[in-house]
Amino acid sequence: MDAITAVITQGLILGIMVLGVYISYKILDFPDMSADGSFTLGGAIIALSLKSGLSCITGSVLALMAGLLAGLLTGILHVKVKISNLLSGILVMGILYSINLRIMGRANIPLFNENHLFNTKFSPLIIALILLVVFKLSLDLFLKTGIGYTLKAVGDNPQMVKSLGIEIGKIKILGLMLSNGLVCFSGSIMAQYQGFSDISMGIGTLVLGIASIIIGRAFVNKIKGLKETSMIIVGTIIYQITIYIAINIGMAATDLKMITSFVIILFLGIGQLKGNCKTNWLRGYLNVKNSKPIKEFS
Repeated sequence: MDAITAVITQGLILGIMVLGVYISYKILDFPDMSADGSFTLGGAIIALSLKSGLSCITGSVLALMAGLLAGLLTGILHVKVKISNLLSGILVMGILYSINLRIMGRANIPLFNENHLFNTKFSPLIIALILLVVFKLSLDLFLKTGIGYTLKAVGDNPQMVKSLGIEIGKIKILGLMLSNGLVCFSGSIMAQYQGFSDISMGIGTLVLGIASIIIGRAFVNKIKGLKETSMIIVGTIIYQITIYIAINIGMAATDLKMITSFVIILFLGIGQLKGNCKTNWLRGYLNVKNSKPIKEFS
């Protein structure tokens, strides 16, 4: 039972990161590779903060601000320097790798004995749940504002938004800043929960986020009235449980990347199959409805 609780807690913490990936990947249609570096940046910032005697809350806020700056850099490279979205993310990811090493001073920093967020009498599950709910509700409210609708419109039809006289470059930069801010904050919380900050902790962050989004939309999409942000959070927890089951049935930890790929392929296939079934059913229904009655000849 403790293991399942730990898996769900990690899923809730990573859910904050997936909300960030959702902004860049799903809303802006921007596969932001800098998320891998931003996640580690959060761990590096919180490690430095705790070691310097700052409180865990101050360190987490600093991590959020550092993520905003990382997203700003990615946005400037893409919008102002005209570098492609994929390459600008890769470049920032490389820059952040060196910055993270510079901040940490070494590849791994233990945080077990520090006064971090989870080194209290409160349950880690409750803490993670509260943080996730706060960011989830904040994002839902933001997406209902004028800027939020503009952000979604830029991802759906940038030419239409541009024709209205709105500068889509600034909107993209704002979206990337929010995305990396959430990812970086999630990294700071994860480092506190696992008790250490590691230079490789952010590897695969974007893939994990995309996988959670795909799983949530494929598996939970049929529930009416459920917001998309809720779907991807459920998808994150399902993904974490799937990985946990795969490892516990005998798969080696070194096979984690392969397991991740298979999980993504599986749920993509399920989503595609469901889409084909709906299309075939609708096509058959329309054919029957529009068919003319056959006249009988005596």
